[in-house]
Amino acid sequence: MEFRIIKSPSKGTMDILKRRMGSNNKNDYEDADAVGLVQGRMIEMICAADVAEKAVGVTVEDIRGSCPQNMILIAIFGDTASVEDAIHEIKRKLEEGKDLC
Repeated sequence: MEFRIIKSPSKGTMDILKRRMGSNNKNDYEDADAVGLVQGRMIEMICAADVAEKAVGVTVEDIRGSCPQNMILIAIFGDTASVEDAIHEIKRKLEEGKDLC
């Protein structure tokens, strides 16, 4: 899995993410202080989303794209501390060698 955190995302970055979330998404994340990006296999991303949302008050969205390796990207939206805590919790579970779910 790969992880990145964007603190204070620009309007252009948020526009890219909104387009990739698709037209069905009705949420407005303009107030998000940070966005955590996590990329991996489908099963890992579903479990990572579950861990993140259970750990702290964040919202997770699937980010659509076309990747030949079938990698999936999720975005974790929230305040900076919550996004950092969510990413930390995902990494902690991975380091412990436990399944994410």
